[in-house]
Amino acid sequence: AIYIFGSGLKSELAPLEDRSRFRLAMSAPEGTSYDAMETYVNQVTQFVMDSVPEREVVLTTTAPGFSGAGAVNSANGNIRISAPDARDRSQDDIVQALNRNFKKFNFGQTYALQEQTIAVQRGGGSRLPVSFVLENINFEKLSKVLPQFLDEANKSKVLQNVDVDLKVNKPELRITIDRAKASSLGISVEDVSQALQLALSGGRLGYFTMNGKQYQVIGQVTRDNRDEPMNLKYYSVRTANGQMISMDNVITVEESISPSQIYHYNRYKSATISANPATGYTLGDGIDEMQRIYKSLVDKKVIDESFTSALSGSSKDYAESSSNTLFAFVLALALIYLVLAAQFESFVDPIIIMLTVPLAIAGAVLSLWLFGQTLNIFSQIGMIMLIGLVTKNGILIVEYANHIRDTGVSKSEAVITAAKMRLRPILMTSLAMAGGALPLALSLGAASTSRIPLGIVIVGGVMFSLVLSLFVVPVMYTFLSRRKIKEVTAAKKLND
Repeated sequence: AIYIFGSGLKSELAPLEDRSRFRLAMSAPEGTSYDAMETYVNQVTQFVMDSVPEREVVLTTTAPGFSGAGAVNSANGNIRISAPDARDRSQDDIVQALNRNFKKFNFGQTYALQEQTIAVQRGGGSRLPVSFVLENINFEKLSKVLPQFLDEANKSKVLQNVDVDLKVNKPELRITIDRAKASSLGISVEDVSQALQLALSGGRLGYFTMNGKQYQVIGQVTRDNRDEPMNLKYYSVRTANGQMISMDNVITVEESISPSQIYHYNRYKSATISANPATGYTLGDGIDEMQRIYKSLVDKKVIDESFTSALSGSSKDYAESSSNTLFAFVLALALIYLVLAAQFESFVDPIIIMLTVPLAIAGAVLSLWLFGQTLNIFSQIGMIMLIGLVTKNGILIVEYANHIRDTGVSKSEAVITAAKMRLRPILMTSLAMAGGALPLALSLGAASTSRIPLGIVIVGGVMFSLVLSLFVVPVMYTFLSRRKIKEVTAAKKLND
């Protein structure tokens, strides 16, 4: 039952909470000017205000300059909406509707992001939950494989809003100086560099005072003379004799593209492909899909053995939490077994008692499947809690059966009697635990969505174990118990 229903469960780090706020991430092609980006941001902002009547605050920032997103062609936004009980649509419905409509904007890429319930801020981490890192020491190989990986990711029905941090198409101008000709005119490389800096940088050169007011001196040519890239050939540079000549006499200009930034991860050159899980899919599905794409490209010989892969951001948190939770589960089993072995002075009795654990886990998994919940860090914590909660059923039965056997009663009769006598305390304690966890399972209270799986696991596991342990523990006790019957008391012998 654990395998059958567990394999059908979707997995994620934590369920998304409706926090009445979400973010926008906007980007435009490399080389986009600030004015063009500002126009695009205004269009997106107006669309959000028109299509989201639940909005209370809409704040957007162009070229934010923080959180690793300070490029001119980037922007972000923060949207606050009304409280859940004051609107008909959930936060997730609003975000999914916006993402569908944002595809109509051709100038740039925009997507709405919900805040992760559990998120660790990592340096260089992606804003999207699914983050898959391609690594290679050779940048040329990496940039060659990247478009094919992105093409496969964009075709996937599991992923949406696919993006990558490594942009290799940033436009640039490569200026080559004719050193021989420049030297004959008495022009140095520094002279050319300084002339270009004065014309384009917009740097503050000093101040002047006029009519009692102080003004800045800004070094920059007019917009008409810097809109076209090739205009810089006609800027002037001073020769050794003080004459101003056009730069095209000593330089050649070539348009080219290059990466805006080269990223490194684990000391390798890297590209982080990030995405949102599509509607109906979870973070675990997204990670599995990224790994499937990677394996398919390996099988096609597109990716060779020089490549490695890794997870980052929320995806890395998810992978680490899963492995840590499994370790905690195994450790809890081992500790409880050792404590029971010491208490019962037997290695077999603890095994009989702990047979209630797989029964509880089966009930927990079945409950998650029935109620459409995911396997996440909260449901995993609930399963660890079940180890301690349900072993008390076996302890009550086995301990009392051992006590009865000391009077000379057979195993089967002793365990049946123990199950009958301990039925009432087992029912009382199990119902009390299930009732205590019921408010969690019913999602009562604010921001309780993430705690629903925890409540369902506890209620389902305890109740399922309650029913089956009354049958399984006695049967297994009859087969496995090797307890030696102690000598009956003298009074018992006289009576016999």
